[in-house]
Amino acid sequence: MPPFFFLSALLLPKSCYFLVCIFTVQILTFCIFAENFNAMSDKMIFTPTKYQLQTVATGRVFDDQGWTLDDKQCDKPSMVRPVYEKKQLQVKEGRCWGLYRYADWLPIKTMLANPSEPVTYKSEGLANRLGLRNLYITFNGYWPERNARMTTCSFKEMEAFSVCARLGEELKDKVLVVASAGNTARAFAKVCSDNGIKLLLCVPQDNINALWFDKPLNDCVKLITTESGSDYFDAINLSNVVCEMEGYLAEGGAKNIARRDGMGTTMMSATTFIGRTPDFYFQAVGSGTGAIAAWEANLRFVEDGRFGTNKARLMVSQNKPFLPMYEAWRADSRALLPYDADQARKDAAEICAPVLSNRKPPYGLAGGLFDALKDTHGDILAVSNTEANAAKALFEETEGIDIYHAAAVATASLQQAIEKEVVKADDVVMLNITGGGEKRFQADHEMYYLKPNHIFKIDFTKEEVERVLTAMR
Repeated sequence: MPPFFFLSALLLPKSCYFLVCIFTVQILTFCIFAENFNAMSDKMIFTPTKYQLQTVATGRVFDDQGWTLDDKQCDKPSMVRPVYEKKQLQVKEGRCWGLYRYADWLPIKTMLANPSEPVTYKSEGLANRLGLRNLYITFNGYWPERNARMTTCSFKEMEAFSVCARLGEELKDKVLVVASAGNTARAFAKVCSDNGIKLLLCVPQDNINALWFDKPLNDCVKLITTESGSDYFDAINLSNVVCEMEGYLAEGGAKNIARRDGMGTTMMSATTFIGRTPDFYFQAVGSGTGAIAAWEANLRFVEDGRFGTNKARLMVSQNKPFLPMYEAWRADSRALLPYDADQARKDAAEICAPVLSNRKPPYGLAGGLFDALKDTHGDILAVSNTEANAAKALFEETEGIDIYHAAAVATASLQQAIEKEVVKADDVVMLNITGGGEKRFQADHEMYYLKPNHIFKIDFTKEEVERVLTAMR
């Protein structure tokens, strides 16, 4: 501020001194804000992450063509993984980054608006009740007091922010197609609406109550559903037909490296907070993609060299009576066991956590959940609705926030492992609470629900899908 400003002020009447002081404070505040803003802007400069892809089954390393989901030169089902240029993770400071603070290990080309991130803290309430001394909770949801601000209340936001940031300019005119049992659809709808990305959601009609938002969505987001009585697998079938049409882009599910590494930010959050990889990782699974992502992130931390050589034991859980991966694991089978479609739909309708009802998960392929469990000496547990509901109430009582049934299934599985003395009091345990705070969020905000543009019968035809989507454009 120029010296003559203060000299001039001395010539004013004393009655004006107070106003001059206020004006001076305002100018100084503005200068400090401007300096901090410029410094923050410098730090927020982002360059695309450098990486190559590696096929798990063969070890072949090759370049990503922009949206590569698998290796065309591999003759058996296999995941591909990013091999990042930066072997040591440098976590960016400041909450403005959201999950992009972990950009060194995310296969992204840009950053999107309004990013959120997982929050890890050391439990006291639940830990004391369970008799654990080192229970770390990674919370994904809405809990302002913990700086958790996922407005869809689910860790599926981590998938959406990562997947959509992988989209390059060459794909901007495509319509991204996402099949979901509910939470994933809500996350992608929020992220795509906020960032003007064209999106088509395929969801079972019985699950659309999960498509709530705190504001109306941009018209770039569309929704089609499969009729009442259908399940997630039927929605996947519908999305597969859509993706055969010109102008539509399959999101890719578990095979999309950005989806897995976005979900892997939960392990990144926990490990960097704890200072080492945990001994146990607990999560409820529908497809198992989140657990695969945690395993892959853990392998990178081992290579990083600063967080130990431990591989967390993956302790994943399913909701009775929908147990396809549990049954295969108990039979020590890489392949899923036969599961009648009508029985699967019936079982899916009975569970309290319908998001855990994937009939065709990435279980047996190279780099899938079977391999992850074998490599980490993990296990799959089965949790009843009664056990999940009791765990849900226990978590809210001891930690002070509501959680989803899927997260309650994981909490109940932790209780089982403690009762069986698999987990000991001093073990370092990570509990991935994959969704929570919905009750709190909805109490604080007005809700808007996304309505379907069209409802398809289970036995839809390709011609019908083409006709409907042509009319929707």
